[in-house]
Amino acid sequence: MRRIPLLDFGRIPAEERGRLEDAFGRVLKSGQFILGAEVAAFEKECAEFLGVAHAIGVSSGTDALLLSLESLEIGPGDEVICPSYTFFATAGSIARTGAKPIFADSCPGCWNLAPQEVRRKLTAKTRAIIPVHLFGQPAAMKNLLAVGQEAGLAVIEDAAQAFGASSDGRKVGGRGLLGCFSFFPTKNLGALGDAGLIATQDGALAERIRALRVHGSRVKYRHEWIGGNFRIDALQAAFLRARLPSVEAGLEMRRRNAALYEEAFLASGIAALSPETCRCQGEERVTPKFTSQLLLPRNSRGEHTWNQYVIRYPTDRDGLRRFLSEEGVQTEVYYPLPLHQQPCFLDRGGAAGEFPVAERLARETLALPIFPGLSSGEIERVVDLIVRFASQKGKEA
Repeated sequence: MRRIPLLDFGRIPAEERGRLEDAFGRVLKSGQFILGAEVAAFEKECAEFLGVAHAIGVSSGTDALLLSLESLEIGPGDEVICPSYTFFATAGSIARTGAKPIFADSCPGCWNLAPQEVRRKLTAKTRAIIPVHLFGQPAAMKNLLAVGQEAGLAVIEDAAQAFGASSDGRKVGGRGLLGCFSFFPTKNLGALGDAGLIATQDGALAERIRALRVHGSRVKYRHEWIGGNFRIDALQAAFLRARLPSVEAGLEMRRRNAALYEEAFLASGIAALSPETCRCQGEERVTPKFTSQLLLPRNSRGEHTWNQYVIRYPTDRDGLRRFLSEEGVQTEVYYPLPLHQQPCFLDRGGAAGEFPVAERLARETLALPIFPGLSSGEIERVVDLIVRFASQKGKEA
Protein backbone atom coordinates (compact mmCIF):
# COMPACT_ATOMS: atom_id res chain seq x y z
CA MET A 1 0.00 0.00 0.00
CA ARG A 2 1.41 3.38 -1.04
CA ARG A 3 1.34 5.69 1.99
CA ILE A 4 0.50 9.38 1.53
CA PRO A 5 1.71 11.40 4.54
CA LEU A 6 0.24 14.67 5.76
CA LEU A 7 3.73 16.14 5.40
CA ASP A 8 6.96 14.62 4.09
CA PHE A 9 10.21 16.26 5.17
CA GLY A 10 12.11 13.83 2.97
CA ARG A 11 10.89 15.63 -0.15
CA ILE A 12 12.86 18.83 0.42
CA PRO A 13 14.36 19.83 -2.97
CA ALA A 14 18.06 19.03 -3.39
CA GLU A 15 19.03 22.70 -3.81
CA GLU A 16 17.30 23.65 -0.56
CA ARG A 17 18.82 20.66 1.24
CA GLY A 18 22.24 21.87 0.12
CA ARG A 19 21.57 25.34 1.52
CA LEU A 20 20.52 23.80 4.85
CA GLU A 21 23.76 21.81 5.03
CA ASP A 22 25.76 24.94 4.21
CA ALA A 23 23.89 26.85 6.95
CA PHE A 24 24.80 24.22 9.54
CA GLY A 25 28.46 24.37 8.58
CA ARG A 26 28.45 28.16 8.61
CA VAL A 27 27.06 28.39 12.15
CA LEU A 28 29.34 25.64 13.43
CA LYS A 29 32.35 27.45 12.01
CA SER A 30 31.26 30.82 13.44
CA GLY A 31 30.99 29.58 17.03
CA GLN A 32 28.10 32.06 17.55
CA PHE A 33 25.08 29.99 18.61
CA ILE A 34 22.88 32.49 20.47
CA LEU A 35 21.58 35.60 18.64
CA GLY A 36 24.44 37.22 16.69
CA ALA A 37 24.92 37.85 12.96
CA GLU A 38 22.73 35.00 11.66
CA VAL A 39 19.75 36.17 13.72
CA ALA A 40 20.27 39.81 12.73
CA ALA A 41 20.47 38.85 9.04
CA PHE A 42 17.35 36.68 9.28
CA GLU A 43 15.42 39.48 10.99
CA LYS A 44 16.44 41.94 8.27
CA GLU A 45 15.42 39.55 5.49
CA CYS A 46 12.05 38.85 7.13
CA ALA A 47 11.37 42.56 7.67
CA GLU A 48 11.99 43.17 3.96
CA PHE A 49 9.82 40.21 2.94
CA LEU A 50 6.93 41.31 5.18
CA GLY A 51 7.23 45.02 4.45
CA VAL A 52 7.72 46.08 8.07
CA ALA A 53 10.30 48.21 9.84
CA HIS A 54 11.15 45.67 12.52
CA ALA A 55 11.23 41.87 12.80
CA ILE A 56 12.31 40.21 16.04
CA GLY A 57 13.23 36.52 16.08
CA VAL A 58 11.98 34.61 19.12
CA SER A 59 11.87 31.07 20.45
CA SER A 60 8.45 30.02 19.07
CA GLY A 61 5.15 31.30 17.71
CA THR A 62 3.60 30.82 21.14
CA ASP A 63 6.31 32.97 22.71
CA ALA A 64 5.76 35.58 19.99
CA LEU A 65 2.17 35.94 21.19
CA LEU A 66 3.17 36.04 24.85
CA LEU A 67 5.88 38.66 24.29
CA SER A 68 3.54 40.80 22.19
CA LEU A 69 1.01 40.88 25.02
CA GLU A 70 3.68 41.51 27.64
CA SER A 71 5.15 44.36 25.59
CA LEU A 72 1.76 46.09 25.83
CA GLU A 73 1.62 45.43 29.60
CA ILE A 74 -1.57 43.41 29.25
CA GLY A 75 -2.27 41.46 32.41
CA PRO A 76 -4.67 40.82 35.30
CA GLY A 77 -7.98 42.63 34.95
CA ASP A 78 -7.65 42.96 31.17
CA GLU A 79 -9.60 41.15 28.46
CA VAL A 80 -8.37 40.11 25.02
CA ILE A 81 -10.76 38.93 22.31
CA CYS A 82 -9.75 35.93 20.18
CA PRO A 83 -11.48 33.19 18.18
CA SER A 84 -12.64 29.98 19.83
CA TYR A 85 -11.86 27.97 16.70
CA THR A 86 -8.07 28.04 16.57
CA PHE A 87 -4.95 26.49 18.08
CA PHE A 88 -4.63 26.66 21.87
CA ALA A 89 -1.60 28.98 21.91
CA THR A 90 -3.70 32.03 21.02
CA ALA A 91 -5.84 31.89 24.16
CA GLY A 92 -3.19 30.17 26.27
CA SER A 93 -0.81 33.09 25.79
CA ILE A 94 -3.50 35.54 26.91
CA ALA A 95 -4.20 33.50 30.04
CA ARG A 96 -0.48 33.25 30.87
CA THR A 97 -0.31 37.05 31.24
CA GLY A 98 -3.13 36.93 33.80
CA ALA A 99 -5.57 38.53 31.35
CA LYS A 100 -8.85 36.87 30.40
CA PRO A 101 -9.38 35.40 26.92
CA ILE A 102 -12.79 36.42 25.59
CA PHE A 103 -13.91 34.07 22.85
CA ALA A 104 -15.79 35.18 19.75
CA ASP A 105 -17.27 33.05 16.99
CA SER A 106 -15.89 32.67 13.48
CA CYS A 107 -17.31 33.69 10.13
CA PRO A 108 -18.99 30.63 8.54
CA GLY A 109 -17.49 31.54 5.16
CA CYS A 110 -13.80 32.20 5.84
CA TRP A 111 -13.65 30.51 9.31
CA ASN A 112 -11.74 33.47 10.74
CA LEU A 113 -12.68 35.81 13.58
CA ALA A 114 -15.91 37.60 12.62
CA PRO A 115 -15.72 41.39 13.17
CA GLN A 116 -19.40 41.62 14.14
CA GLU A 117 -18.85 38.97 16.80
CA VAL A 118 -15.89 40.95 18.14
CA ARG A 119 -18.12 44.01 18.53
CA ARG A 120 -20.52 41.98 20.65
CA LYS A 121 -17.72 41.06 23.05
CA LEU A 122 -16.29 44.54 23.68
CA THR A 123 -16.29 45.78 27.28
CA ALA A 124 -14.54 48.48 29.27
CA LYS A 125 -11.88 45.87 30.13
CA THR A 126 -10.99 44.97 26.52
CA ARG A 127 -7.36 45.79 25.70
CA ALA A 128 -6.65 43.93 22.47
CA ILE A 129 -8.00 41.78 19.65
CA ILE A 130 -6.09 38.77 18.28
CA PRO A 131 -7.38 37.65 14.87
CA VAL A 132 -5.90 34.42 13.49
CA HIS A 133 -5.19 33.93 9.78
CA LEU A 134 -6.44 30.37 10.08
CA PHE A 135 -4.94 27.70 7.80
CA GLY A 136 -3.30 30.53 5.80
CA GLN A 137 -6.55 32.35 4.89
CA PRO A 138 -6.14 36.09 5.59
CA ALA A 139 -8.62 37.40 8.14
CA ALA A 140 -10.80 40.44 7.40
CA MET A 141 -8.14 42.84 8.62
CA LYS A 142 -9.68 46.01 7.20
CA ASN A 143 -12.84 45.43 9.25
CA LEU A 144 -11.02 44.18 12.34
CA LEU A 145 -8.60 47.11 12.31
CA ALA A 146 -11.60 49.44 12.08
CA VAL A 147 -13.12 47.80 15.17
CA GLY A 148 -9.82 48.17 17.00
CA GLN A 149 -9.38 51.80 15.98
CA GLU A 150 -12.92 52.76 17.00
CA ALA A 151 -12.47 51.16 20.44
CA GLY A 152 -8.85 52.23 20.96
CA LEU A 153 -7.56 48.65 21.04
CA ALA A 154 -4.35 46.99 19.92
CA VAL A 155 -4.74 44.44 17.12
CA ILE A 156 -2.21 41.61 17.33
CA GLU A 157 -2.17 39.32 14.28
CA ASP A 158 -1.69 35.61 14.87
CA ALA A 159 -0.11 34.77 11.52
CA ALA A 160 1.41 31.47 12.69
CA GLN A 161 -0.04 29.60 9.69
CA ALA A 162 0.17 32.41 7.15
CA PHE A 163 3.76 33.46 6.42
CA GLY A 164 3.60 34.82 2.87
CA ALA A 165 -0.17 35.38 2.76
CA SER A 166 -1.41 38.81 1.74
CA SER A 167 -4.60 40.84 1.40
CA ASP A 168 -5.35 44.38 0.26
CA GLY A 169 -1.84 44.49 -1.18
CA ARG A 170 -0.12 43.90 2.19
CA LYS A 171 1.53 40.86 3.71
CA VAL A 172 -0.35 39.57 6.75
CA GLY A 173 1.41 40.08 10.05
CA GLY A 174 2.36 43.61 9.05
CA ARG A 175 -1.03 45.30 9.33
CA GLY A 176 -1.79 45.16 13.04
CA LEU A 177 0.25 46.81 15.77
CA LEU A 178 2.11 43.50 16.12
CA GLY A 179 2.21 40.34 14.00
CA CYS A 180 3.21 36.91 15.32
CA PHE A 181 4.64 34.06 13.26
CA SER A 182 5.52 30.44 13.99
CA PHE A 183 8.28 28.54 12.22
CA PHE A 184 7.34 25.14 13.64
CA PRO A 185 8.56 22.50 11.16
CA THR A 186 5.07 21.92 9.68
CA LYS A 187 4.64 25.57 8.64
CA ASN A 188 5.11 26.83 5.09
CA LEU A 189 8.36 28.39 6.32
CA GLY A 190 9.49 25.78 8.81
CA ALA A 191 12.58 25.61 11.01
CA LEU A 192 14.24 22.34 11.99
CA GLY A 193 12.94 22.87 15.51
CA ASP A 194 11.01 25.64 17.27
CA ALA A 195 11.27 29.29 16.26
CA GLY A 196 9.05 32.34 15.87
CA LEU A 197 9.00 36.01 14.89
CA ILE A 198 7.29 39.27 15.83
CA ALA A 199 6.77 41.95 13.16
CA THR A 200 5.95 45.60 13.85
CA GLN A 201 6.29 49.12 12.50
CA ASP A 202 6.66 50.50 16.05
CA GLY A 203 10.30 51.10 16.97
CA ALA A 204 9.69 51.52 20.70
CA LEU A 205 7.75 48.25 20.91
CA ALA A 206 10.45 46.46 18.90
CA GLU A 207 13.13 47.69 21.31
CA ARG A 208 11.11 46.54 24.31
CA ILE A 209 10.46 43.09 22.81
CA ARG A 210 14.16 42.65 22.05
CA ALA A 211 14.83 43.30 25.73
CA LEU A 212 11.99 41.07 26.96
CA ARG A 213 13.37 38.11 24.99
CA VAL A 214 16.59 38.32 27.07
CA HIS A 215 15.16 38.68 30.57
CA GLY A 216 14.12 42.31 30.10
CA SER A 217 17.69 43.46 29.56
CA ARG A 218 18.98 45.98 27.02
CA VAL A 219 22.38 46.16 28.73
CA LYS A 220 23.89 42.93 30.04
CA TYR A 221 23.04 42.28 33.70
CA ARG A 222 20.80 45.36 33.90
CA HIS A 223 17.10 44.40 33.80
CA GLU A 224 14.51 47.09 33.14
CA TRP A 225 11.60 44.65 32.82
CA ILE A 226 10.85 41.11 33.91
CA GLY A 227 11.27 39.18 30.71
CA GLY A 228 12.49 35.67 30.04
CA ASN A 229 14.59 33.48 27.75
CA PHE A 230 12.70 33.80 24.47
CA ARG A 231 15.64 33.95 22.04
CA ILE A 232 15.76 32.32 18.64
CA ASP A 233 19.05 30.45 18.32
CA ALA A 234 21.50 31.16 15.53
CA LEU A 235 21.20 27.68 14.01
CA GLN A 236 17.44 27.94 13.49
CA ALA A 237 17.86 31.46 12.08
CA ALA A 238 20.43 30.11 9.62
CA PHE A 239 18.16 27.22 8.61
CA LEU A 240 15.27 29.64 8.07
CA ARG A 241 17.48 31.92 5.97
CA ALA A 242 18.32 28.87 3.86
CA ARG A 243 14.63 28.11 3.33
CA LEU A 244 13.32 31.66 2.86
CA PRO A 245 14.29 31.84 -0.86
CA SER A 246 12.04 28.80 -1.53
CA VAL A 247 8.96 30.14 0.27
CA GLU A 248 7.21 31.69 -2.74
CA ALA A 249 7.79 28.60 -4.88
CA GLY A 250 6.45 26.41 -2.08
CA LEU A 251 3.35 28.58 -1.75
CA GLU A 252 2.72 28.34 -5.49
CA MET A 253 2.88 24.53 -5.25
CA ARG A 254 0.41 24.59 -2.34
CA ARG A 255 -1.94 26.80 -4.38
CA ARG A 256 -1.58 24.44 -7.33
CA ASN A 257 -2.42 21.48 -5.09
CA ALA A 258 -5.47 23.27 -3.67
CA ALA A 259 -6.67 23.97 -7.22
CA LEU A 260 -6.14 20.31 -8.21
CA TYR A 261 -8.16 19.14 -5.21
CA GLU A 262 -10.97 21.55 -6.02
CA GLU A 263 -11.07 20.59 -9.71
CA ALA A 264 -11.08 16.85 -8.98
CA PHE A 265 -13.65 17.04 -6.18
CA LEU A 266 -16.05 19.21 -8.18
CA ALA A 267 -15.71 16.92 -11.22
CA SER A 268 -16.61 13.92 -9.04
CA GLY A 269 -20.08 15.27 -8.30
CA ILE A 270 -19.93 14.37 -4.60
CA ALA A 271 -18.55 17.68 -3.35
CA ALA A 272 -19.32 21.37 -3.58
CA LEU A 273 -17.74 24.61 -2.54
CA SER A 274 -19.00 25.66 0.86
CA PRO A 275 -22.42 27.35 0.50
CA GLU A 276 -21.26 29.88 3.06
CA THR A 277 -19.69 33.02 1.66
CA CYS A 278 -17.64 35.35 3.83
CA ARG A 279 -19.88 37.56 5.95
CA CYS A 280 -17.18 39.61 7.67
CA GLN A 281 -18.58 42.78 6.07
CA GLY A 282 -22.01 42.48 7.68
CA GLU A 283 -23.46 43.14 11.10
CA GLU A 284 -25.84 40.19 11.47
CA ARG A 285 -25.06 37.28 13.80
CA VAL A 286 -23.07 34.51 12.19
CA THR A 287 -25.18 31.35 12.03
CA PRO A 288 -24.06 28.40 9.89
CA LYS A 289 -26.25 26.67 7.33
CA PHE A 290 -26.61 22.91 7.59
CA THR A 291 -25.79 20.58 4.71
CA SER A 292 -24.87 16.90 4.57
CA GLN A 293 -22.65 17.30 1.49
CA LEU A 294 -18.86 17.13 1.44
CA LEU A 295 -17.75 20.76 1.33
CA LEU A 296 -14.57 22.32 -0.02
CA PRO A 297 -12.85 25.38 1.45
CA ARG A 298 -13.18 28.77 -0.23
CA ASN A 299 -10.45 31.35 -0.65
CA SER A 300 -12.41 34.33 0.63
CA ARG A 301 -9.79 37.03 0.16
CA GLY A 302 -6.20 37.76 -0.79
CA GLU A 303 -3.37 35.30 -1.29
CA HIS A 304 -4.07 32.14 0.75
CA THR A 305 -1.01 30.10 1.80
CA TRP A 306 -2.94 26.82 2.15
CA ASN A 307 -0.90 25.83 5.17
CA GLN A 308 -3.70 23.27 5.55
CA TYR A 309 -6.31 22.11 3.04
CA VAL A 310 -9.38 21.50 5.19
CA ILE A 311 -12.62 19.98 3.94
CA ARG A 312 -15.90 19.60 5.81
CA TYR A 313 -17.73 16.27 5.91
CA PRO A 314 -20.80 16.68 8.13
CA THR A 315 -22.09 13.13 7.58
CA ASP A 316 -19.21 11.13 9.11
CA ARG A 317 -15.91 12.98 9.44
CA ASP A 318 -14.42 10.48 11.88
CA GLY A 319 -15.46 7.50 9.77
CA LEU A 320 -13.86 9.07 6.70
CA ARG A 321 -10.67 9.68 8.64
CA ARG A 322 -10.51 6.03 9.79
CA PHE A 323 -11.10 4.82 6.23
CA LEU A 324 -8.34 7.03 4.81
CA SER A 325 -5.94 5.85 7.52
CA GLU A 326 -6.66 2.23 6.62
CA GLU A 327 -5.87 3.10 3.00
CA GLY A 328 -2.55 4.72 3.96
CA VAL A 329 -3.59 8.38 3.77
CA GLN A 330 -2.64 10.49 6.77
CA THR A 331 -5.04 13.27 7.81
CA GLU A 332 -5.52 15.50 10.84
CA VAL A 333 -8.39 17.19 12.65
CA TYR A 334 -7.79 20.90 13.26
CA TYR A 335 -9.30 21.33 15.87
CA PRO A 336 -11.50 18.70 17.55
CA LEU A 337 -12.45 20.84 20.55
CA PRO A 338 -13.09 24.61 20.39
CA LEU A 339 -11.22 26.64 22.96
CA HIS A 340 -14.34 27.61 24.91
CA GLN A 341 -14.88 23.88 25.57
CA GLN A 342 -11.31 23.13 26.68
CA PRO A 343 -11.19 21.90 30.30
CA CYS A 344 -8.94 24.76 31.43
CA PHE A 345 -11.38 27.38 30.12
CA LEU A 346 -14.70 25.92 31.24
CA ASP A 347 -14.86 28.31 34.19
CA ARG A 348 -14.67 31.31 31.85
CA GLY A 349 -18.10 30.96 30.27
CA GLY A 350 -19.05 29.69 26.85
CA ALA A 351 -21.98 27.29 27.09
CA ALA A 352 -22.59 24.71 24.38
CA GLY A 353 -24.33 26.36 21.46
CA GLU A 354 -22.97 29.85 22.13
CA PHE A 355 -20.42 29.50 19.33
CA PRO A 356 -22.30 27.58 16.61
CA VAL A 357 -19.75 28.08 13.84
CA ALA A 358 -16.77 27.02 15.96
CA GLU A 359 -18.61 23.97 17.25
CA ARG A 360 -19.73 22.88 13.79
CA LEU A 361 -16.25 23.30 12.31
CA ALA A 362 -14.76 21.26 15.15
CA ARG A 363 -17.20 18.42 14.35
CA GLU A 364 -16.89 18.47 10.58
CA THR A 365 -13.40 19.50 9.42
CA LEU A 366 -10.61 17.25 8.15
CA ALA A 367 -7.19 18.32 6.84
CA LEU A 368 -5.81 16.52 3.78
CA PRO A 369 -2.17 16.37 2.58
CA ILE A 370 -1.19 19.49 0.62
CA PHE A 371 2.58 19.91 1.13
CA PRO A 372 4.64 21.22 -1.84
CA GLY A 373 6.15 17.84 -2.81
CA LEU A 374 2.74 16.15 -3.11
CA SER A 375 2.22 14.74 -6.61
CA SER A 376 -0.88 15.14 -8.77
CA GLY A 377 -1.21 11.35 -8.73
CA GLU A 378 -1.32 11.33 -4.95
CA ILE A 379 -4.00 14.03 -4.98
CA GLU A 380 -6.04 11.96 -7.44
CA ARG A 381 -5.74 8.94 -5.15
CA VAL A 382 -6.89 10.91 -2.09
CA VAL A 383 -9.88 12.25 -4.01
CA ASP A 384 -10.75 8.81 -5.43
CA LEU A 385 -10.73 7.28 -1.94
CA ILE A 386 -12.95 10.03 -0.52
CA VAL A 387 -15.35 9.71 -3.47
CA ARG A 388 -15.52 5.95 -2.87
CA PHE A 389 -16.29 6.44 0.83
CA ALA A 390 -18.86 9.20 0.26
CA SER A 391 -20.58 7.26 -2.53
CA GLN A 392 -20.93 4.21 -0.28
CA LYS A 393 -22.34 6.40 2.48
CA GLY A 394 -24.83 7.81 0.01
CA LYS A 395 -26.04 4.32 -0.91
CA GLU A 396 -26.48 3.43 2.76
CA ALA A 397 -28.53 6.55 3.50
